[in-house]
Amino acid sequence: MKTRYNTFDIVCIVTELQKLVGMRVNNIYDIDNKTYLIRFQKPEEKQVLLLESGNRIHLTNFEWPKNVAPCGFSMKLRKHLKNKRLESLSQVGVDRILDLQFGTGEAAYHVILELYDRGNMVLTDHEMTILYVLRPHTEGDKIKFAVREKYPQNRAREVLEEVTKEKILEILQKGKNGDQLKKVLVSNLEYGPSLLDHALQKQGITNAAKIGKTFDIDRDIDKVVSAIKEADILFKKAQKEPLKGYIIQKKEERAKTNANDAEYFYSNQEFHPMLFEQHSSMPYKEFDTFCMAVDEFFSTLESQKLELKAVQQEREAMKKLENVRKDHSQRLVGLEKVQEEDKKKAELITRNQELVDRTIMSVQMLLGQQMSWDNIEEVISEARTRGEPMAVAIKKLKLEINHISLLLHDPYAEPENSDESDNDDADDEDKIPSMVLDVDLDLTAFANARRYYDQKRTAAKKQQKTIESHTKALKSAERKTKQTLKDVQTITNINKVRKVYWFEKFFWFISSENYLVIAGRDQQQNEIIVKRYMKSTDIYVHADIHGASSVVIKNPTGLPVPPKTLNEAGTMAICYSVAWDAKVVTNAYWVWGEQVSKTAPTGEYLSTGSFMIRGKKNFLPPSHLILGLSFLFRLEDGSIEKHIGERKILAAEDDALSVQGGEASKDDDVEVPILDESDEEAEKQENEVIDEDQKLDEKIDRIELEDLEEKNEHSSDSEEESKFPDTHIKIQHFGGTRHILAEPVIKEEETIDEENIIYLGDDKPILLKPNQNKSRSRGASESSYKDKNHIQRPNSDQSTKQQPQSKRGQKSKLKKIKEKYKDQDEEERQMRMEILQSSGTQKDTKKSKKGGKESLSKNTKKEPRVPRPQEPKEPNEIDDDEPTVQADVEMINALTGIPLEGDELLFAVPVIAPYNTLTNYKFKVKLTPGTARKGKAAKTAVSMFLKDRSITQREKDLLKAVKDDQLARNLPGKVKLSAPKMQNLRK
Repeated sequence: MKTRYNTFDIVCIVTELQKLVGMRVNNIYDIDNKTYLIRFQKPEEKQVLLLESGNRIHLTNFEWPKNVAPCGFSMKLRKHLKNKRLESLSQVGVDRILDLQFGTGEAAYHVILELYDRGNMVLTDHEMTILYVLRPHTEGDKIKFAVREKYPQNRAREVLEEVTKEKILEILQKGKNGDQLKKVLVSNLEYGPSLLDHALQKQGITNAAKIGKTFDIDRDIDKVVSAIKEADILFKKAQKEPLKGYIIQKKEERAKTNANDAEYFYSNQEFHPMLFEQHSSMPYKEFDTFCMAVDEFFSTLESQKLELKAVQQEREAMKKLENVRKDHSQRLVGLEKVQEEDKKKAELITRNQELVDRTIMSVQMLLGQQMSWDNIEEVISEARTRGEPMAVAIKKLKLEINHISLLLHDPYAEPENSDESDNDDADDEDKIPSMVLDVDLDLTAFANARRYYDQKRTAAKKQQKTIESHTKALKSAERKTKQTLKDVQTITNINKVRKVYWFEKFFWFISSENYLVIAGRDQQQNEIIVKRYMKSTDIYVHADIHGASSVVIKNPTGLPVPPKTLNEAGTMAICYSVAWDAKVVTNAYWVWGEQVSKTAPTGEYLSTGSFMIRGKKNFLPPSHLILGLSFLFRLEDGSIEKHIGERKILAAEDDALSVQGGEASKDDDVEVPILDESDEEAEKQENEVIDEDQKLDEKIDRIELEDLEEKNEHSSDSEEESKFPDTHIKIQHFGGTRHILAEPVIKEEETIDEENIIYLGDDKPILLKPNQNKSRSRGASESSYKDKNHIQRPNSDQSTKQQPQSKRGQKSKLKKIKEKYKDQDEEERQMRMEILQSSGTQKDTKKSKKGGKESLSKNTKKEPRVPRPQEPKEPNEIDDDEPTVQADVEMINALTGIPLEGDELLFAVPVIAPYNTLTNYKFKVKLTPGTARKGKAAKTAVSMFLKDRSITQREKDLLKAVKDDQLARNLPGKVKLSAPKMQNLRK
């Protein structure tokens, strides 16, 4: 199968791509580490150019899956090429190298694409100094492909000279006797193998012509000259005008149980800019342009591979069925032949009864004389030389089994040279040819003949049984084959629909409360997760042990992450660490994304995958090393609504248990911050918090206006900050369980309900109206729970300071504001606030520059500020072209672990998650550290799922379609499976 361009293809594609000259670069994306997309545009026209290092360049109309985060080369290309005009696109010499120039003069940049060998892609400035190279390497001693080196421009082959008869003769004379003619010409001319083969066949020279054998230089030189001239004409024509495109196909017959239902599959084999002579008899598809043909060829390449694999599996299934049929036929033929031979042997013994009895008697006499077997053999040989009939009949002694082999003739058969007519059919049937047969020395001739008749009857019975079972066995084999063909087709269709999500390249799972959690597989992925995928509002989790994965909880809302999700992420961090193999129970901690930095302290260096944690670490309870293997099913869009809210935050009474997670034993050596207060004092504090919450109803009427309005009125005045004091977090350890307490620092005359305050990442909390706080109706017990488990963003500046009191006269001013704007609803107020903020009176804080939260309330958020191109970025700053994480939740909402009856399922995705997360999943198996290998354990789990009584046929098909490498790739190491009835399955 052809997968890369030859020289003639490059000439044709360069001619066709000249229509891009003059268009501007809109954006650049990367599909993988060697394939890139450049989006061009001009008024009323857009084009997308695909470049793959070493293989191809063409326009594309297909929607290619782009990487979620751009790679370094993409960012470099964007920096230098964005909004620049493509000035020229040319071939370097006649080599497989293309030069794309963007911009003019000193602002010009070149993208050089190499389409031979391993390929390469290089970005240079106007002086051809390399700014970025996709594959740094060295050629020889002088040519070096690296940043700040000069790109060598004189390494390409020069333009073709005029081909003469003398030059062709010189090329052919260099070839050795027996060399293939086409191979000699291709290595010395630049037309490409396909074009040369076409030209030679037009002159009657076959592809297999060899110099000195099937091709004579002196005799056929004129044909070669004519062929080369024709190839040169086509080559120069392609340099001036675009050609059409053709895909050469191969007809593949799909295997079917019924020969009348034969189907054919056309697989793409090659792509060419014209229909060559050697392909004229093959099936093909014609396209208006060469780009369209190449785009179609590569776009359908993966589906073609799936179809070819399906065809191969169908052939194997049909081959097994054919083998069953052939085996039955051969068995019947063999039994028929055995019966015929046994019958003939019995009749020969009967017709030579006297000779057989005398021979048996003679051998028995020799044995009775106590003679050795060698002496008996000598006696018989001497008798055979004398021409005695009995000795002549004996062909071999098998005394070890008490048998002898006799050559018997039919005494009633006519001689071959008889003058009588041989046309009598009845006589022919009675004639028995001579044959060698075994005779038992313990039996008479009659008894030996009866033994052969018995063997014939036994073979006849076997034949009858085989015939009776043949139909049943054949139907069973056909039924299995039909099921196999159906399964192959189903799995092929599922694999075509299967979408690989961006997070599947990491360790991942979806928490019980619908948060996407990802972790790095190695140091490089740890680096990528933090730098590209983690926002400042996300949660970073790490095990309190060296050699663990970096875990990130994607938090698009920016609100506090529930404790259960934190505990599940902590379990993941511990399991994907050295603790799994060591079987050590430890704990993990979490911090906000903005606390994670790649900046090392002065004089120190951070290696790949290592980060600095600045500020306070929030430790989680120790977790057991328990994971689970399960499957998530991708729902069709129409079935998603039935599963909304499937993964949600539990009620306070249930969720409070998740905070305690796992208990640490008294002997565990875990560093835990302990409060000075005793257990009784801590409980007293909790009761006081509940009392504060119950008294709030009496005072809530005094605070009617949101902090949002106060912010807008006094944002430029540093003295007039929010009148709500900050809180601080205290952690207490009770018998191995950690409770996170939010201790309010509030004056008695200004008691404020903590339930009505949210922390959005800045240093000021925001008060919500009672009707905005949906959770208020849950009662005092949940309010107390929220006070205990409220998680606040770290505050670097004012964590220990108390907010200043409101200024004199501010209370009356707020009343006037309330009266003035009483008719405004929330939406109108929000619109007015956004307009007022555009005046520039409110300054951007440092956190907002870092991409921190600038939300105004739970229901209204402001878009994060996009950093300027020239301003220095913070360690976690995300580029403006980075993907937004808001889409993550929408994406995972289409995945369910609890398929319902009537759901339309598209494909299955294996998932490894903390076992508590999989409690409600339909299929699940527990994983703990053990001795079973990954692949075997995963296959055992799937086998158990397939034998589940509640599984549907569609679910079976989806599970079978999952590849083995996808099943085991997320397992942390050697495991032990635990599940109900696991022992029965193993038996």
